[in-house]
Amino acid sequence: MINIAIMGHGVVGSGVAEVIFSHSDSIEKKAKRKINIKYILDLRDFPNLAYSDRFIKDFSIILNDPDIKVVAEVMGGVNPAFDFVKSCLLAGKSVVTSNKELVAAKGAELLKIAQDNNVNFLFEASVGGGIPVLRPMAQCLNANEITEIYGILNGTTNFILTKMVKENLSFDVALKMAQDLGYAERNPDADVLGHDACRKICILAALGFGKHVYPEQVETEGITKISLDDVDYADKLGYVIKLIGSAKRLDENKISASVYPALVSHNNMLSGVNDVYNAVSVKGDAVDDVMFYGRGAGKFPTASAVVADIIDCVKHLSARKYLSWDEGFDGYVEKLENTPTKLYVHLEKCNERTLDEIKALFDATEILNNGIAKEIVFITKKDIEKALREKIGKITSATVKSVLHVI
Repeated sequence: MINIAIMGHGVVGSGVAEVIFSHSDSIEKKAKRKINIKYILDLRDFPNLAYSDRFIKDFSIILNDPDIKVVAEVMGGVNPAFDFVKSCLLAGKSVVTSNKELVAAKGAELLKIAQDNNVNFLFEASVGGGIPVLRPMAQCLNANEITEIYGILNGTTNFILTKMVKENLSFDVALKMAQDLGYAERNPDADVLGHDACRKICILAALGFGKHVYPEQVETEGITKISLDDVDYADKLGYVIKLIGSAKRLDENKISASVYPALVSHNNMLSGVNDVYNAVSVKGDAVDDVMFYGRGAGKFPTASAVVADIIDCVKHLSARKYLSWDEGFDGYVEKLENTPTKLYVHLEKCNERTLDEIKALFDATEILNNGIAKEIVFITKKDIEKALREKIGKITSATVKSVLHVI
């Protein structure tokens, strides 16, 4: 029998406990040993559960118990999670986590500590919830050089955008619906401002390209500026708007990494990924494109990934899983303005000279001219983003009142 501890009994933590208790026989067969939850760390009281006697409030009990071999950290946030996880690894205990914020901020350091102490630090649930992404990248695609990773990494924003596209709901109404259904927090900033997707693309990029990527290195834009007009114009041009996390290998010493609303062609598989579903596309030099799809969050999908990592740790108590990356450095992530892209530009209150000015500046071929509202929408040809932004700045006030949005 292997004793484990769970740190945190929120949505995911309670799910981990329920999965282990309800699937104990099958988990024992897969792990080759019985897994016993000895402690659950939480400051709150849970007096009416069948396992209420396992709750503790003092982390040192877990740290100082030599019988605890694996710890699941499902508290969230960096503090005190980082100190707790680091202490467990230094004490020779393997750790699994669903905490994307922790892995994005401290992953390289914690992986090094795990390596030095011959224990495991696993975090499959930190990206994509129950979707298996990290383990296939590290094992099944190991023969490839990963060249690009991109996809829909946040279910809340995808749900909101789906409602805007399919039901013509405004951003505010769709957000309220997401909150009422439990898909969005009362404070939804981590989702709608892109921070959650940013942390996930940091982890994916680090694993795929071998060096740590910090959230502050990733230019990030959320979906709060997306209007129903943008949704409608995009559709007429043959696109749907999705929040995309993207990372691409540029050369041996640089990558690009960003999170932004993007126009996705109706012909692209990502355009059909709706509601709370996520999809991650990984491109390798041998395998080409591989896509991982499923529910990216939720109590039991995420818990299933955490428990799978626990089983993996139990099966490798005396060996390390070779999951690691090196520390990153300043300048490793190229500025978005220096990378090639195409831009969607939405102009307000144009006059008869605007089209001529656009064609002279951009040589744009995809143009919508709404004469009634005196609005023009166009998509540029691919160029370095900085150059495109400079051209947008040259559109004169004599022909256009304002640039409403650039995507």
